[in-house]
Amino acid sequence: MKISLYTGGLVQTNGYLVETPDGNLLIDAPEGIAEWITRRGVRVDDVLLTHQHYDHVTDAAALKALGARLHAYADYSKDLTLESMARSWGLPIAVTPYQIDRLFVMTEPLRIAGLEISLAHVPGHSPDSVTFHLADHGVVFSGDTLFAGSIGRTDLPGGSTSQLLDGIARHLMRLPADTRVLPGHGPGTTIGEEAVGNPYLD
Repeated sequence: MKISLYTGGLVQTNGYLVETPDGNLLIDAPEGIAEWITRRGVRVDDVLLTHQHYDHVTDAAALKALGARLHAYADYSKDLTLESMARSWGLPIAVTPYQIDRLFVMTEPLRIAGLEISLAHVPGHSPDSVTFHLADHGVVFSGDTLFAGSIGRTDLPGGSTSQLLDGIARHLMRLPADTRVLPGHGPGTTIGEEAVGNPYLD
């Protein structure tokens, strides 16, 4: 398995290309990632959305037009993408509407591209936030739940600091210490590093 990082859009959002012998997938759809994979000559069959805030789904419709299936916790809605709120801040946001192909079944692992991916619903930053743990590869894609030295902001609609911290404690901090954490913004880290150095965690 090979993981490549793409970072783009107004708030420097991370997207991850995961390539395996059995297929390729993307974690999130920040602005510009569709052009990026096209330039690389890579076909992507599936896109897993950690959540649907505008910066993580700007290219969702473009990826779908390229033939990718979109997977998410919930169906598309402007309430989840925060488009109107972002425009009220003066940000030039325009998310092309898209249709989710498959909703996550949270009670069982997702098997895709030869991978087994454990799903965890970790709301608090966004009501639909999901993390993706690839135990066989020692990696968790944390979206905007856990960052290097920080956690996701909780002052947006549907946000809750207590809910987010509880979800991080139950679903992320119980993973092996050497698990690589690949977040939606900023550099990667490990569970062990965050356990001892993240000021938001007990």
